Amino acid sequence: MKLIEKRVVLHFPGFEPLDGVAHRARYERSARQSASVWGYSVEAGAPDEGGDPLSFVVTTGAAATDETPPEEETGSAGWQTKSRIHMVDHDVFVRRLRARGTLGQIMAGFRSCAQIMLEGGMRGYFRHAWRFGLFFLFPFLLTALAIVLTAQIAILPYALGFSPWHMLWSGLLALCFFVFAFLPFSERFHTLHLFADWEMAVALGRMDRTEFNDWLEDRATAVRKALAEEADEYVISSHSMGSSVAAHVIGILLEREPEIFMGKRVVFATLGSAILQCGLMSSATLLRARVGLIARCPEIFWLDVQCLTDSINFYKVPVVAVSGHADARPAEILLIRVKQMLTPEHYRKIRKDQLRVHRQYVLGPDLKASFDFTLMTSGPMPASVFAGTDEKRIPG
Repeated sequence: MKLIEKRVVLHFPGFEPLDGVAHRARYERSARQSASVWGYSVEAGAPDEGGDPLSFVVTTGAAATDETPPEEETGSAGWQTKSRIHMVDHDVFVRRLRARGTLGQIMAGFRSCAQIMLEGGMRGYFRHAWRFGLFFLFPFLLTALAIVLTAQIAILPYALGFSPWHMLWSGLLALCFFVFAFLPFSERFHTLHLFADWEMAVALGRMDRTEFNDWLEDRATAVRKALAEEADEYVISSHSMGSSVAAHVIGILLEREPEIFMGKRVVFATLGSAILQCGLMSSATLLRARVGLIARCPEIFWLDVQCLTDSINFYKVPVVAVSGHADARPAEILLIRVKQMLTPEHYRKIRKDQLRVHRQYVLGPDLKASFDFTLMTSGPMPASVFAGTDEKRIPG
């Protein structure tokens, strides 16, 4: 198998309050962790000046040993791979949606919840991945319960037969409960962050907000420039909400130039299978159409990475068929186990934090496992080898 010497990576991160610089820093930390586990060298360069999106070069290579014969230094034993990573983050929307006041975020969140329910999204979640359905409902049920308790505290004096004037202090007490007790408690579960996440999901599904649509067109133009660089392989990786962004952006490029990937080796890797978060809404016709364009592009190998212990993914769900393209080539599903990537102590520490488990796709491992984000995006083997559990992840 021919090793990859030069690669271009377009990574679409999930819905996290991190800009390109922060994503690069996390990538470097994870890469160093991966290198220590697998025994190779890694160096992450500084961000390119003026790059949009932020980009940097990662160089990986075989760990130097005294036993490597000189004649093998340029072969598989002395491999070196340079990968230019472009971080196509959407932090601008994460910050914008979270910048509103608490009341505004709550109202926007419940509006998004209602829209998803009315458009059949929730029904689809429970039909295809019931745990994802519970993930959808949890922050709204938690907040609704808090609102009910707050109202009960406020009207308690009246309910007990006291003068309505007593509601002056009970109303203040109710407000204190919500602001100083519930809101800090709810942050343990990232409740308002999830409200914003669902608002963006609705925007990417309905495609009825100009600021999102214009931004997607702009990202498509930037990605088109990145794809102009010659490389042995092009990896388009995405995580969580970033997969819907990636599907839109790559779909836009295929709409503009159907032959854009001709002659290129392209891997479209969706980590934490979540396109259907937006795609199951009845109004998400454009997103589903773009899923079909990607699936039908002969140059694109689609790898959908899923995990049983991650409740925030559509486990074993064929995303292409469910999106209405049963006649198209399906995405190759790679089933991974977070438990096999981490030490028992580390896994016990994070396993009850579902958002942390969901992030493990893009984080460094403690142990050698069938999936490694750094090796897929910066390693010497073609990214498509990760579809096979028996394939080598590194030469040797």
